[in-house]
Amino acid sequence: MGKLHLAHWGTFEAEVENGRITEVTPYSGDPDPHRIFENVVAMQDHPTRIDRPYVRRGWLEHGPGPSEQRGRDEFVPMEWDEALDLVAGELKRLYDGPGPEAIYGGSYGWSSAGRFHHAQTQVKRMLAAAGGYVGHVNNYSYGASGPFLPHVLANESQWQSKSTTWKSIAENSELIIAIGGLARKNSSIANGGAIRHDLLGWLEQARERGATVVSLSPLRDDLPVEGRWIPVRPGTDGALLQAVAHELVEAGLYDKEFIANYTVGFDLFEQSIKDTTPEWAAKQCGVPAEQIRELAHEMASKRTFLTMSWSMQRQQYGEHTLWLGVCVAALLGQIGLPGGGFGHGYASTNRVGHSEMLLGLPKFSMGHNPVRTFIPVARIADMMLHPGESYSYDGRTLTYPDIKLVYWAGGNPFHAHPDLKRLHRAFGKIDTFVVQESAWTATARQADIVLPATLSIERDDIGAAVTEDQLLPMHKLVEPYGQSRDDFDIFAEITRRLGCEMSYTEGRSTQQWLQYMYDKFRDKYATRGYDLPPWDEFWSAGQPIDIPKADVDHVQHSEFRADPAANPLRTSSTLIHLQSDEIDSFGYEDCPGTPMWREPDDWANRADYPLTLIANQPKSRLHSQLDPGGYSAASKVAGREPIRIHPADAAERGIGDGDVVQVSSPIGYCLAGAVLSEDLMRGVAQLSTGAWYDPDDDGNCMHGNPNVLTKDIPVSSLSRGNVGQHVQVQVAKYVGTPPPVTVWQPPRIAAR
Repeated sequence: MGKLHLAHWGTFEAEVENGRITEVTPYSGDPDPHRIFENVVAMQDHPTRIDRPYVRRGWLEHGPGPSEQRGRDEFVPMEWDEALDLVAGELKRLYDGPGPEAIYGGSYGWSSAGRFHHAQTQVKRMLAAAGGYVGHVNNYSYGASGPFLPHVLANESQWQSKSTTWKSIAENSELIIAIGGLARKNSSIANGGAIRHDLLGWLEQARERGATVVSLSPLRDDLPVEGRWIPVRPGTDGALLQAVAHELVEAGLYDKEFIANYTVGFDLFEQSIKDTTPEWAAKQCGVPAEQIRELAHEMASKRTFLTMSWSMQRQQYGEHTLWLGVCVAALLGQIGLPGGGFGHGYASTNRVGHSEMLLGLPKFSMGHNPVRTFIPVARIADMMLHPGESYSYDGRTLTYPDIKLVYWAGGNPFHAHPDLKRLHRAFGKIDTFVVQESAWTATARQADIVLPATLSIERDDIGAAVTEDQLLPMHKLVEPYGQSRDDFDIFAEITRRLGCEMSYTEGRSTQQWLQYMYDKFRDKYATRGYDLPPWDEFWSAGQPIDIPKADVDHVQHSEFRADPAANPLRTSSTLIHLQSDEIDSFGYEDCPGTPMWREPDDWANRADYPLTLIANQPKSRLHSQLDPGGYSAASKVAGREPIRIHPADAAERGIGDGDVVQVSSPIGYCLAGAVLSEDLMRGVAQLSTGAWYDPDDDGNCMHGNPNVLTKDIPVSSLSRGNVGQHVQVQVAKYVGTPPPVTVWQPPRIAAR
């Protein structure tokens, strides 16, 4: 047996020979392993690994300041002490000058599954110890849901951490309606590390019991088991839900008692759906009116669980699409019942639908940040381009800080953020960009100072997702590549130079921190009568240990349904909102207080850009992580990210399978490799995110990153989330010899 190791996308066994991983195989305890872990073999020593510290030549010669050369300049190799002195000196300059509100702690951390070596925690702890930083709230995955759902239904700790379990759904649901599907590829991911993948097992158990699974999505393969596919035009799910609500009310199929006792705002909501008939919705979403009507009646006649993927709110006006799903579930009156109700994010991650560890996981604290200024995470370009300007967010008026330095460790904003050309311009406005990274990603190439960080296979840790029932010792598998160092060790050196090392390290080494975290975790469970093995036994065994979990039959909002007075919701009324005076009081034209579907502004471009592109998550990697790895690389077509297009749409454009195509939107273009498929609607194309950004001189991507096509506008004035899920495009066969993809080679390196 090889050594076990944990990643966000699965647990694997590694065979190591002569100091190198030669083979990886899935953990035998995983019922449905995913192949993403295969990327590790090639990436451990890939040419894109960063071997030592580097500094951008222009920054080294001219000092801190705005520059259009970020991402274009050559890099100069540095010794570690030189590079660390530069970083510490720049931090000190800003702390002594404009202060901590000039520093943005920008990590958006999927870099490691370990509980200790988590880059986002590490960088923010370092900056907190040094004096503080501007941080962010929310995320790119469900950036609109986080601030919005608490106004109408539940906060994140309820709809995610206390979601109805898959066990309850499999044993009780008669009809599972999945708005946005239940994509197996997305369910491979768990923040903290996936040990077991069980989506297929629960769905098959539900089907064997007689439940029907219905996927409403433009993509057939968003449903991984046998079921019913209802193709829906992208961006129109809200129109379909409004029509379902109309039919439930008009036909008298809604639960009047539930509406009266558990909701507010029905009268205004009823008025708003008066004209949203199935015939009206059919024109918007491409689903026949009679099919919409039949769906509403079927939902009302069965124990129905309605779940909406995170993609529903990752589009303009996405909060209202989400809200309409809540309204339909409320009209059905099954919220709080086993097998019924509303869910958000099932199969969008491996987390939702699973109960959590009884007393949580081992923790490494981010420390105390004295700075209260923050931004919604998807507004980073706005922040750098418009310092000092005010903006609305969740009923408040905030001001963008004047950021001079961004410190990024873990994550790749030049994957996740829309309109990469604009993001490049934004990073040109600051004084200094420090990136701590293991490989030459697009973000590392934009940096002024690059510090090489280890991969998780090169360090010791402990890990698990909070929804797992096991904890895994993560032993180092191979030695660090080149001169790379652990994030913790890098930050310890920086804080030593700044005179705050003890605040950061508390005098502990990595191994001491791991034992300290585990012992506190073990003691906490001991107080509840659970005897976990001592540290030395846990670490030396190298195998997962069992951890007790909370209620595996949990039904979200069951307590609220049983007694709404004793178990109130945290909304302004303590009830479910079908209309909200609170939201209405914010005065947001793009997010009024009564839910309604609106066509996205991008539809105005349909004459010239007739295809709707879905920029979803890839199946061959986590976001952009380890893109040059073997499994990810094998998915490329003509060396570029594959774009799926319906054969009829391809024929109209003279496109054949395997052709290099140019995908254009009003703001740019990328090149991709065509794959013809009938598993998507006509008029739809699909290009996953995560291909490492390979810009030409104008910022267009030669490798197939769809975020050169998507606009950097907010979902609405309430959430300020990102809208990168959809964009109107035109696809054409590339004429001539396409330019080479160069992003899997290092950037230009200069001699000292």
